[in-house]
Amino acid sequence: MLSLIIFLPLIGAILIALMPRAATGLMRWAAIGFSLVTLVVSLVLLFGFNNAQAGYQFVESYKWIEQYGIGYKLGVDGVSIWMLMLTTAIFPIAIFASQGAIHDRQKEYYALVLLMEMATLGVFLSLDMFLFYVFWEFALVPMYFIIGVWGGERRIYASMKFFIYTMAGSVLMLLAIMYLGINGGTFDLVALIAKNGLWTASAPLFLAFAIAFVIKVPLFPFHSWLPDAHTEAPTPGSVILAAVLLKMGAYGLIRFNLALFPEASKQFAPMMMILAVIGILYGAIVAFAQTDAKKLVAYSSVSHMGYIVLGIFSLNQLGIQGALLQMVNHGISTGGLFLIVGFLYERRHTRDLSKFGGIWGKMPLYGTLALLFTLSSVGLPALNGFVGEFVILQGAYVSNSLMTAFAALGMILSAAYLLTFYQKIFLGESRDVANDKLVDVNWREVLAVAPLLIFVFVIGLYSLPFFNAMSASVTSLLSASGMAMR
Repeated sequence: MLSLIIFLPLIGAILIALMPRAATGLMRWAAIGFSLVTLVVSLVLLFGFNNAQAGYQFVESYKWIEQYGIGYKLGVDGVSIWMLMLTTAIFPIAIFASQGAIHDRQKEYYALVLLMEMATLGVFLSLDMFLFYVFWEFALVPMYFIIGVWGGERRIYASMKFFIYTMAGSVLMLLAIMYLGINGGTFDLVALIAKNGLWTASAPLFLAFAIAFVIKVPLFPFHSWLPDAHTEAPTPGSVILAAVLLKMGAYGLIRFNLALFPEASKQFAPMMMILAVIGILYGAIVAFAQTDAKKLVAYSSVSHMGYIVLGIFSLNQLGIQGALLQMVNHGISTGGLFLIVGFLYERRHTRDLSKFGGIWGKMPLYGTLALLFTLSSVGLPALNGFVGEFVILQGAYVSNSLMTAFAALGMILSAAYLLTFYQKIFLGESRDVANDKLVDVNWREVLAVAPLLIFVFVIGLYSLPFFNAMSASVTSLLSASGMAMR
């Protein structure tokens, strides 16, 4: 079943590549169809997932390059199940929202998006480190072209910066993977974790993985590629980047750093928490100064991803479970904000906040949708953002109350810049006559954001099923690593 989930998008990409270039409508619906089928199969898997089982489920294991200890091994547990569901849910939304944003070279675009879905799913489901690295690196290529071909005026610069940053970190991870595979006699992650007495406290190995992952998160001071990539990417590309690709880094910190190097994780946890808090405050302060709506949301993403790293390196059950839930929440809230900004850009062809004002009077439904996503990102109680951040702060308080206090300050700053963002666009007097011609969102745009809004409320009001699915696996991870169980 896991192989089917991974390779369904690949089949869709191949079929789209074989279609006549003029059949743009057929390509779009084929891409939507294959991504929806992938979602349906993942839902079937979710309903068959055993919450009480800590180990990997639906495991597939085959010999691949046997003489080097390399295999084809897939599995899913409570750490990866919601990353799987987030990925398979976001891609149909992003593809559906592409109609208004992508107007040329659609064959290449839809094929690349499906290839990227395949790669990201492979990252979250791989249990062989060589296989994981193949998918990890492959995921860079479609996003590089999506930014570089369909992005804004500075798209070449942004795509090169994205690729160079992430590739640089990946080289270090590759060296660490080679070391583990050669000295462990296998690239099987489960087998290597069982042997981790050999490298459990290795600072160089921990750092080699951590640098690759924090660049992807991105964590301060490795964040500078993200605002450029987000700003120049087309709207669907920004949604995928924020909702899925950034989570690859946070997922890697849990799956590899905590599991393989628990002693080193304890050693570096204070430093990682400090960097996370700096990222929270820095991202919020810089976001407040932005005049470009998309760049503001990009720096907001830097700030909110800091909470996730803070939760991970709290090294306790509350912090890690809060981080996993917040990874889902961030994908929903920030993905929704990028869609909202994209809808306005398609009408006005500017993201300059000084060009708007009074938009709610012209677009009341759009204003309502934007308000809900803004409040979700702020962390309003009863909405999804509040639950994840609250649980993260609980876990962080157990580990370091001072860092938690500074992180809580970030929530105040988040409210300040996001509500200012909303006020400049929607309230007051219009600052440009072009705003008088704006029309409200259409059914296609409402349908694109509706699934995200549903989960804004579902997670905000009833998050227990999400915690239940991850609890056993997180408990097992902490127990095996000798970390706090609080």
